[in-house]
Amino acid sequence: MRPPSYTLLAAALLAGLAHPIASRAAELDGPAKARIDHAVEAVLTETGAPSASIAVITDGKIAYVQAYGLARLSPPVRATPATRYQIASLSKQLVGAAALVAQQDGKLSLDDPVARWLPELASADRITVRQLLTHTSGYSDNWPQDYLVAPMQAPTTTGALLGAWAKRPLDFAPGTDQQYSNTGYAVAGRIIERATGQPLAPYVEARVLRPVGVTDAWDVNVKPLRAPDAAGYERPALGPFRPVADAGAGWAFGAWQFALTAEDLAKWDLSLIGRTLLKPESYVQEFETYKLSGGKDTHYALGLYVTNAGGRRTLSHGGEGAGYLSENRVYPDDKAAVVVLTNAIAGAPQTEIADRLAEIILPADPVDARLRALFIGLQSGKPDRNAFTANFNAWLDPAAAAQFARTLGPLGAPDLFHRLGAFDRGGMKAYAYKVVAGGQTLSLSVFLLPDGKVEQFLVSKAAE
Repeated sequence: MRPPSYTLLAAALLAGLAHPIASRAAELDGPAKARIDHAVEAVLTETGAPSASIAVITDGKIAYVQAYGLARLSPPVRATPATRYQIASLSKQLVGAAALVAQQDGKLSLDDPVARWLPELASADRITVRQLLTHTSGYSDNWPQDYLVAPMQAPTTTGALLGAWAKRPLDFAPGTDQQYSNTGYAVAGRIIERATGQPLAPYVEARVLRPVGVTDAWDVNVKPLRAPDAAGYERPALGPFRPVADAGAGWAFGAWQFALTAEDLAKWDLSLIGRTLLKPESYVQEFETYKLSGGKDTHYALGLYVTNAGGRRTLSHGGEGAGYLSENRVYPDDKAAVVVLTNAIAGAPQTEIADRLAEIILPADPVDARLRALFIGLQSGKPDRNAFTANFNAWLDPAAAAQFARTLGPLGAPDLFHRLGAFDRGGMKAYAYKVVAGGQTLSLSVFLLPDGKVEQFLVSKAAE
């Protein structure tokens, strides 16, 4: 994507402020920090996103906190590590934890039917709190769009929200399917209020956030962020960014309610890694993915996707708010995490940054490391012929090898070498990679024989 056409002043400031603000918790070595800075700055340049704030955990400690670019374009306000962003749907994992705290206190059960607390809602006797928190209730999503619809600029109430969306017919029978639903979390939030006798946001702050060290959360359901915190932006087609209107009070309830700093989220991630907030039995439920009635695993727990890609257990979630995109990934077995907050709805800068930062801080998979080295060898014009089968060596004749070096060499070493997936093909293991180098995104297809020899190593430009 091309950078946006800001005003000359804003563009100049953005260029000047691509350099990071001083970190408060820098424990990575200089080269690692430089790689992180380069990665974030490159993505901001590629996507044109006004700013990003990141936090990185390694070895169970917050190792790097950094901010880049402009939190607000006009008048220009630069992002700092203290800048708060809407964390959007990352709020859901906090609400899920609040439900577990209430359960520990004997106030509710995740297996309670909604009818115990809100009998007036549709199919309330057939839906459980757990299904609300795993998007398997059947309630229609009150905000499926990727932009702020006009009615959401006017204030609403939780009662009106639930009346409009949780009293209509279900999209599917509870537990038989999964569709992302902000409505489900609004219902869960109201149940937590009924069960505890406390407003949701103060309860989450008192029982979830403050115990893990977060003291300056902002409730965007009551009042939008104001300077110096980040403003949200959107980009119609390929034009310049424009501010996103504030959502009216009441719309964010339960589903995308909080604004935090990246460091705040890292403190929350530390509690997931160390299991310091909840009882052991509660963590079992927090990370337990929901199985549909037909047996299919949703890979979704309480506000968290739980996956095992490439043998690495990952707890993750993304967020999309009114002009904000966020990403939170926790690698509990590695005692590591990556937090990315951005203030633009355009492309996926949060995902691109998270991919690149994860590659920097996590131990490389041996297969990935080997294939990356082969890629660099081809870039340099020195292919490792011993690694390839006779078939591929024949295909990679001198002319083809020269093409690899001529077209890939000038791009420099990969900024990202990300495995997209692996599958079996013709008695071989097939791998697909996304490779980013020199600002270009490439696709790499690799076939490995059981003895480790490379039968295929094909590079092409990724489809846009």
